[in-house]
Amino acid sequence: MSQDKQTERQTERQRDKQTERQADKETKRQRDRQTDRQTYRETDRHRDRQTKRQTDRQTHTHTHTHTQTDTHTQTDRQTDTHTHRQTDL
Repeated sequence: MSQDKQTERQTERQRDKQTERQADKETKRQRDRQTDRQTYRETDRHRDRQTKRQTDRQTHTHTHTHTQTDTHTQTDRQTDTHTHRQTDL
């Protein structure tokens, strides 16, 4: 009888340890998943910021180039007007 109780207690302790290990593994899995999600979110935010910066640069470059083109055209008009005035005189 005493042997049976000792075996039963030992089996119960092993089962408790196994359950505890299983719970620890599940807790670790959940924590890892949470960390992965956080990492992906930060990566997405970083990528979004990089994309926005790149888009802003492209927009700025386009605007700048366009403005220079307009200025060049204005200069050509002034040159044409000046030439015309000399011809009239």
